[in-house]
Amino acid sequence: MKVYLLGAGPGDPGLLTLKARDVLAAADVVIYDALANDSLLGHARPDAELIYVGKVAGNHALPQREINALLVRKAKEGKVVARLKGGDPYIFGRGGEEAEELLAAGVPFEEVPGISSTIAAPAYAGIPLTHRDFASSVTIITGHENPDKPGSVHNWQALARSASTLVFVMGMKNLPDIVRNLLDAGMDPQTPAALVYRGATPRQRSLTAALRDLPQAAREAHFTNPAVIVVGKVVSLHDKLNWFEQKPLLGKSIVVTRAREQASGLAGSLTELGAEVIQCPTIEIRPLPEYAALDAAVARLADYAWLIFTSVNGVRHFWLRLEAAGKDSRALGPCKVAAIGPATADALLARGIRPDFVPERYVAEGVVEGLLAREGGQLAGRRMLLPRAAKARDVLPVELGKAGALVDVLPAYETIPAAGRRGAVLERLEEGSLACVTFGSSSTVENFLSLIPAEKLKEHPETRLAAIGPITARTLREHGLEAHIQPEEYTIPALV
Repeated sequence: MKVYLLGAGPGDPGLLTLKARDVLAAADVVIYDALANDSLLGHARPDAELIYVGKVAGNHALPQREINALLVRKAKEGKVVARLKGGDPYIFGRGGEEAEELLAAGVPFEEVPGISSTIAAPAYAGIPLTHRDFASSVTIITGHENPDKPGSVHNWQALARSASTLVFVMGMKNLPDIVRNLLDAGMDPQTPAALVYRGATPRQRSLTAALRDLPQAAREAHFTNPAVIVVGKVVSLHDKLNWFEQKPLLGKSIVVTRAREQASGLAGSLTELGAEVIQCPTIEIRPLPEYAALDAAVARLADYAWLIFTSVNGVRHFWLRLEAAGKDSRALGPCKVAAIGPATADALLARGIRPDFVPERYVAEGVVEGLLAREGGQLAGRRMLLPRAAKARDVLPVELGKAGALVDVLPAYETIPAAGRRGAVLERLEEGSLACVTFGSSSTVENFLSLIPAEKLKEHPETRLAAIGPITARTLREHGLEAHIQPEEYTIPALV
């Protein structure tokens, strides 16, 4: 029985602390707010109970007192509870109130600090909160209270006359009042000021203006919550140090349709370039109900001249059958091994197998040409094992057969359609903000179009379609769609 009050950070999933990640991975229950990046929930156990309590300004799915009671109840069921809150729980996150409630109920707890948006948003906008030439202190202020109310906790005169950097959170609604109070208290109207919208997320925007002009600049640029307000001389460094907003794909919403097991490399690369990645896996990869044919082939690997892997999934599931048979990489000794593509080659290297052949062109013709060269121009009678998806195109085995090879095509796994995040994709499409949809195979095209019809995509020509190679592009064309982006080399890095 224990509750962890976890800071989720401001939105960039890479800013989650290692301790918070480890707690999420061990928790029985995760009770979470509206997060800037819900991919953090992917760190939770598959069997963990996820409970959304939806706290955003002015809209609480569950009142605070009920959240407190829920934390106590789940903990007293003997469970480890992760209470996941955006930013830091103890900086305007009401974490202190939750800790007091747990203490009163006799429930042990820990607070795991997170990176607050009050620090991260300015930093990602190139604004250091302290700088020896400009400011040696920082004041963090809630902008949520009515600045005109009697007995305001804010000492506007002290704030206006200090040399401290001022950071207001939850203050966009009251921005004109905040600025007026600072000016009335004697702050220089030309004091540099900034707004940072959705800091440390792919949708970040920032602007700077003299303090007196900030409300008008905010209206003209349509700035709303969530945004932080920064006031002080350090804002003058924004234009020079604003590194995050220089990322080439910042603000671009890009759909990744690969299966969840395959998506991390593509999604991570796009995220690093600033994109908002919508992971919409259209296929789910599953083991087969039975493996009699593949297990029989594993038992007689010495009969094969070549073992050909066309995907990382083929490697992974073949190795599972090796292990089930009590074998390891040494069982491949009699065979030569081919890998179609560098990612597949890397998967083999990770298992101690250096491929004998990786074709320069990752299409059937290129594979056959390369194998012919390796075998002195003669494939006739060569027996080959091709473990792959239960349903896949037959181009490669057909071409090998034409060259005289004896090919055993055996299923190692199956792919089934997955629902993905259809709602998020449709929302971006309808608002005209979906920049691109990426396709890594023909099956992802077919399954995505079963979720989002081709006619719907044609209504939004501003959305680009990216295909990893010519076969995938051809599948798009069969549905009346054009691949706007296609790399010369048919790999994920080239696609990125």
